[in-house]
Amino acid sequence: MKLFVGLGNPGAKYAMNRHNIGFMALDRIAGDHGFAPWRGKFQGALTEGRLGSDKVLLLKPETFMNLSGQSVGEAMRFYKLTPDDVTVFHDELDLAPGKLRLKTGGGHAGHNGLRSIHQHVGEDYHRVRLGIGHPGHKDRVSGYVLSDFSKADQDWLDDLLRGLSDGAPHLADGDSSRFMNAVATRRSPTPAQSRPAQEQPKVKEQAPASEDSRSPLQKLVDRFK
Repeated sequence: MKLFVGLGNPGAKYAMNRHNIGFMALDRIAGDHGFAPWRGKFQGALTEGRLGSDKVLLLKPETFMNLSGQSVGEAMRFYKLTPDDVTVFHDELDLAPGKLRLKTGGGHAGHNGLRSIHQHVGEDYHRVRLGIGHPGHKDRVSGYVLSDFSKADQDWLDDLLRGLSDGAPHLADGDSSRFMNAVATRRSPTPAQSRPAQEQPKVKEQAPASEDSRSPLQKLVDRFK
């Protein structure tokens, strides 16, 4: 059994915040793969289903971000899971918007949700780092992560979430390469879209046919020359 954890803050006012991209990822996976309805458990929202041949639990802690570890720890103890069974989806300031990286272990880099999980279960769990970009100065970080994605973000965000859902069975199976390939396929433009405008195939223009100004009699004479 695997436990996928999405990080975010509960409530409608936070639903589209950049900080809630982990919740968004789990919502897309649950919807696309026919998971059971969400229910309240372990101080969070929980659902279960299958990704490929693997039974997977999806958990969205509802303790607010800086107490996420309480919910994760409860779920792990109940199902007797180890950190190696856990994958956390979270926003990442140090990656450009739409970029994705996988990581196991290591520090929390000041992320309050990860900091809390470290405190409750240690650091040896897996992570899906979802790039949201950086506002440019540390004093602007709090307002940035707690603000909604802009309209300009919607295309890459949708591609990323679709890619995560496509690749989720591979992630559950431990195949990180195929998971990353699934995400990359969603995020890569088709060859026609990626070709610069000046290289797009051109339709060859045909010169208009010249008018025949000969008279009917002249045409008849020319046929027997």
